[in-house]
Amino acid sequence: MSDVKWIKISTNIFDDEKILLIEGMPEKYTIITCWFKLLCLAGKSNNSGVFVLNDKIAYNDEMLASIFRMPVSSVRLSLNTFQNFGMIELIDGVITIPNWDKHQSLESYEKKKEYDRQYQAQKRLEKQKIVENRTTNRTSIVLLDKDIDIEEDKDIELKKEISKEKSDAFDTFWKAYPKKVGKEKCFNWFKSHKVDSDLLKKMLNKIEEYKNTKQWSNPQYIPHPYTWLNQGRWDDEIEQETFSSYSKTPIEWEELPELSEEAKKKLEERRRKATTFDEA
Repeated sequence: MSDVKWIKISTNIFDDEKILLIEGMPEKYTIITCWFKLLCLAGKSNNSGVFVLNDKIAYNDEMLASIFRMPVSSVRLSLNTFQNFGMIELIDGVITIPNWDKHQSLESYEKKKEYDRQYQAQKRLEKQKIVENRTTNRTSIVLLDKDIDIEEDKDIELKKEISKEKSDAFDTFWKAYPKKVGKEKCFNWFKSHKVDSDLLKKMLNKIEEYKNTKQWSNPQYIPHPYTWLNQGRWDDEIEQETFSSYSKTPIEWEELPELSEEAKKKLEERRRKATTFDEA
């Protein structure tokens, strides 16, 4: 595949939870530099986020260290960190970046550019024909201008309709998501992405699943909605949770059963005997 000259980086990348955690590490600058070099290499290779040289040789830490002009130990530390945070995956020993095509696909952008180019070319051709025939048939000029105006009005109405659909989808998502922060950024995300009814339904179902997890029972562990959207969390598998995973924050996981009358009597008897012993 031919390489690309640029990659898409979100302007709020340094608000991402994983980057924030990396910034708390002693080797933060080394790890972050290695991450950006890895993204650039993925874009240059244009191989769907799979790091293979000439479709034959998988990149290893020593090869990356040579390409990145970094010590091997720094590259190994960075790769271990990325793997632990789910930023990369090893598939049969090959380093890959999950969901690379979803976040870096240029297909929809190129289609829009081509559509706009053809549309403008067609309009210029129509207007040129009008100018050439205006001396012989001015009536046709007026009618064709009206047709053009009607087409432009249709385009405006279509854009309004699409905008309303995106707004409705966002409102539905915003009502369902339990953490209400960064509303404007989330709304802009919906404006710039195609969210049809099937995808919206998938998002809402996944949110309901997360609401029933122990993690989301504590607001501290609920990710910001923009992060959730930007990382495509609706496709994540919800892992089985244990108490130890969230033991840093005191949470009443379940209510203790009420003592029976017999148990209460035994406790009272023990308390009475202990009191008698102390008085003696």
